[in-house]
Amino acid sequence: MRRRLLALGATAVMLALAACSGGSSDTTSTSGSSESATLTLGEVSYPASFDVNGYSIAHYVTYFQAVYDTLVRQDGDGMLVPGLATDWAYDDARTTLTLTLREGVTFTDGTAFDADAVVANIKNFQASATPDLSNAQYIAEATATDATHVTITLTAPDPMLLTWMTGSLGFMASPASFTAADVATNPVGTGPYTLDTDQTVVGSKYVYTKNPDYWDDSYHVYDSLTINYYESPTALLNAIQGGQVDAATFSDVSSLTQVESAGYKVNTSQLDWMGLILFDRDGAVDPALGDVKVRQALNYAIDREGILKAIQLGYGTVTSSVFGPTTAGYDEALDTAYTYDPEKAKELLAEAGYADGFELTMPSSSLINQSLLTTIQQELADVGITVTYEDTGANFITDLLAGKYTSSWMQLASANDWQFAQLALVPNATFNPLGTQSAETDAMLATMQTGTDDEAAAAAQELNTYVTDNAWFVPMYRLDNMFVTKPTVEVTMAADNATPYLYLIQPAS
Repeated sequence: MRRRLLALGATAVMLALAACSGGSSDTTSTSGSSESATLTLGEVSYPASFDVNGYSIAHYVTYFQAVYDTLVRQDGDGMLVPGLATDWAYDDARTTLTLTLREGVTFTDGTAFDADAVVANIKNFQASATPDLSNAQYIAEATATDATHVTITLTAPDPMLLTWMTGSLGFMASPASFTAADVATNPVGTGPYTLDTDQTVVGSKYVYTKNPDYWDDSYHVYDSLTINYYESPTALLNAIQGGQVDAATFSDVSSLTQVESAGYKVNTSQLDWMGLILFDRDGAVDPALGDVKVRQALNYAIDREGILKAIQLGYGTVTSSVFGPTTAGYDEALDTAYTYDPEKAKELLAEAGYADGFELTMPSSSLINQSLLTTIQQELADVGITVTYEDTGANFITDLLAGKYTSSWMQLASANDWQFAQLALVPNATFNPLGTQSAETDAMLATMQTGTDDEAAAAAQELNTYVTDNAWFVPMYRLDNMFVTKPTVEVTMAADNATPYLYLIQPAS
């Protein structure tokens, strides 16, 4: 699955990782008298492993970027900028990518960073069990042309390939470490820090020290970095109120007043949309959902503004579109394509032959806001649609992907057109378990994959309009991702990741 944990969205990640637990017992801030000498971060997740099988980004990104540089980076606007690769170019068919590598860089074990190391990392990634394995699904071959050039041959164009290289696929580890006995707990990269394994407590506190030979002096590297894991919002809030972290990922909107009272700034970005996915657009299981008027009625039945205010206290933006503002396919007008109009919903249901309503069964989980599910249930009942929830326990995501339900609440990321298409729109997409397909969408998707940048952008806009008009989803709002910082820290939020990239977290100037 493509960058699965990123794309699922924060709450869905919690559902997928519900079995994980742990906590930080550290109650002492590492921030010393020099405000730019140390940095302590608070996080809500921790990595299962530092080797390739554990690679991931989302809320894990700072753990990995501390030790592993990436081939490509992103700035705060999502634009690709040089990392360990200083330049890149595709051939006309967009199936051959040539990378030019930075010279004079070494891994912290003394191994040279060169084209052979890049090829070794790509092959190691392809042979791994990383959740992000599909990032490399189109790579047929990677070869070292010379010490500073790598040629990557693809089976088909991949519009996301360079973006994948800003994350898991781009993490560069020393090839000498691949077979080390401690590879899972002692990462070796070219990054700004090394992991202090003596001070680190796995599943609780991760301590890093500055790499004295780090190649990049374009941003500040702290003398030391500590990332504390907090197993609950309450534990994290207590740490913030005690001034024990300099910055942290934070999601409890009901506690933001307390966070701000403790002197922290709330920085926001928008990556995920929240709403319903209507899987059975062909009506194979639930015939009603096969009628576009019924799907449109579902959209008119939902009070997006009211739900956003009640559930998120207004932290977000109402939308009827699944393509976010950072995508080429975004159309601001589609944000208001469906307004709250229960009478319109009833009219559409009557026109479709469902004046007396119909029934839907949707999955539920204790990790989903129950007030939200109840509100959705009530508002659909108001127009004649009866929703029954089934508790899936720990199998919420598993049951969805198995096609057991025709509709469901979901939170998904939509910061990139092709990523979202691969996640939810193509016939074999992860969140298209019933395989909805049409000639129109097939043509648009083909252009997005193989066309020029302008052609792909135009096709993405057409696709956005199509899935909105045909009501494949019931988007409600885009949520605010929140990262809170002390006045001593300045952050640029990432365009496509819930947690800012480590190089975008800097001392306040």
